[in-house]
This record gives sequence, C-alpha cells and structure tokens, in this order.
Amino acid sequence: MIPDRRVPPAMSPTQRIRVWAFGGLAFLVLVYLLRGVLLPFVAGMAIAYFLDPLADRLERLGLSRIMATALITAVFFLVFGLLLFLLVPVLEQQVVTFVQRLPAYIAAVGDRIKPLLQEFQDRLSPHDIEKLQTSVGAYAGTAAGWALDFLKSVLTGGIAILSILSLLFITPVVTFYLLRDWDHMVETINTWLPRHHAETIRCELKEVDRTLAGFVRGQATVCITLAAFYGIGLTMTGLDLGLMIGMGTGLGAFVPYVGMLIGLIASLGLAVAQGAEWHLLGGVGLVFLIGNVLEGNFLTPKLVGDRVGLHPVWIIFSLLAGGALFGFVGILLAVPAASVIGVLTRFALENYLRSSLYHGGEDS
Repeated sequence: MIPDRRVPPAMSPTQRIRVWAFGGLAFLVLVYLLRGVLLPFVAGMAIAYFLDPLADRLERLGLSRIMATALITAVFFLVFGLLLFLLVPVLEQQVVTFVQRLPAYIAAVGDRIKPLLQEFQDRLSPHDIEKLQTSVGAYAGTAAGWALDFLKSVLTGGIAILSILSLLFITPVVTFYLLRDWDHMVETINTWLPRHHAETIRCELKEVDRTLAGFVRGQATVCITLAAFYGIGLTMTGLDLGLMIGMGTGLGAFVPYVGMLIGLIASLGLAVAQGAEWHLLGGVGLVFLIGNVLEGNFLTPKLVGDRVGLHPVWIIFSLLAGGALFGFVGILLAVPAASVIGVLTRFALENYLRSSLYHGGEDS
C-alpha cells in the first residue's frame, strides 16, 4: 500500500496561535517540574554559549572542533578550580576571624547607637514605646519566618548538596558536548523553523543573540574584573571580610546598581562596627568611588556598550521573577528569557506601529 503523502490542510491564524501558546505553556510547565535537576544542564549551556566564540576562533586558526572544545573546556575548568583552591582558604579564614570578632562588633555598635536610642526614647510616651515594641516584635517574627522559608528553599532547591555535586561533575561533561555540537545544533534548529516565517525568525534570533552576547559575555567580564578590584581593594583597606564583600560586590554588578549599592552599605556598616576610623571609612569610600568610575567610564562602555537593549529595571524584575518561580535555575534562565521577551516586544511594537490598529486605516 502506498502511504498517504497528501499535504495536511493549512492551519488558520487562530489555530497556529493556539499551537504555539500550548507549546510555550508546556515548556514552562516542564521547566517547573524538572527545575530540581536542570541546574547542571542550564549551567553547562550558559558556559558553552559563553565560550562558543573562542571555539570558533580556534577553528579558524586550524584546530578541529573537538580539539578546540577539549582545550577550551579543560582550560576553563582548570582555571576555575585553581581559583577556588586559592580563594576558599582565604575566605574561610576571613569568615572565622569575623565570627570571632562579631561579639565585639555588636558591642561597639550598641555603644554607638545607645545614646541615639535613649534620646529617641525620651521623646516618646510610655504608650508609644509599648506600641513600638509590639510592632517591632511582629515585624521581627515575620522577617524570621521569611528567612527560614528562604533557607528551607535553598537547602531543598537548586543549591542542595546533590545539586552542588552535579555542578562539579556533570556541568563539565554537558559543557563539552554542547560546545562541540553547538554549530550543528544551530543548523538543526534552523531546519525546524516554519518555512513561511523562517527569515523573520532568524532575524529576531540574531537580535536575541546580539542582546545576550552584549549583556552576558560583556557583563560577565565586567563582573569578574570588578570582583577582583573590589576584593583586592577592600582587603588592602583592612576591612574584615573585605575579600568576600568585594567579590560579592563585583559579581553582584550583574544586576545593575544593586550589587554596588549592597556592597557599599555592607562595607560601610562593617567599617563602622570595626571602629569607624577615618582611614578605614575613607579607604572604603575611595575603593567604591574608583570602582564606580572604572565601571561607568571604561569597563561597561568598552565591554558592553549600547548593544544590550535591556533596561536595568527589567533585568532586576526578571531575576526576581525567575528565582521566585524556578529557584536558582530560574535565575540562570532569567536574562535569556528577558532578552527573548524584549526582542519579541519590540518586534510586536514595530508591527503595531505599521498596522491599521495604530493608523486607523489600511496596514502600511
């Protein structure tokens, strides 16, 4: 019997929209259900995307794709492991020292704010003080509940021991295979595109890639540079936990403005607890001033530039939403998802501005 090779009937626009909407919803549900095991795969995909241009460059120099992939993957994880080997003992020592000095810090802060609290208390009536104590107790209980919920989600979510082990052992394997087959996967996906809209989809995907390359690759380089600068700078000022706070500040620069602001507040607060000496406060302020100038006038314009097209508020919202919905996997997927949504939104807006819905007449 000859198989029936008739072309299936064409779908209406409404049917196509339903198919794509169902596919997108099914993808989100699948990510949500598998969020506990996706971490090493998403991390491997992110690293492969980050390193793909370097593999292409080595290919142009004459290396095979497998050799280029093996060399890049080995060097990347060797350098990463070496940094961990060198930094973990230093960070551990800083944490131990901080814990030992913590009672003295608490006493020093208490001595400084006690006169202010006494003056504030003298201005209030006994009834107001009682109401304030009740409110503070209620808010403290709420904050403690939030902290416990967050700790529980961390311990049972994407950063549990099993996930950390999978990051260490599975991510390098995933990175190698994805980096080796990256170009082949791109070509395969290209053949799956709907033929009628393939060129339009390619153009939009190129825009997504341009946005991601500008932000992820550029901003990652900025963050690593700032982490080294702030870590060394704050350590040289004599700030306890200077290396940890500095590295956290630099890596936190991935979220525009937020990382620097939190790092500055933490550094100044710790400097006050250490004694509020002018040379320490001045050193911390100078480090953050130089870091801000370095980031705003040299690193970001050179490494990121104006290619991103992602508003800082949109990035912050996407990171918070991704973390709330999918945990740590959602944080890793947040920026790519924000890039796709941003590109699709601009595409839809351009079509709207050319349509009769905007002009009131026929489509232009």
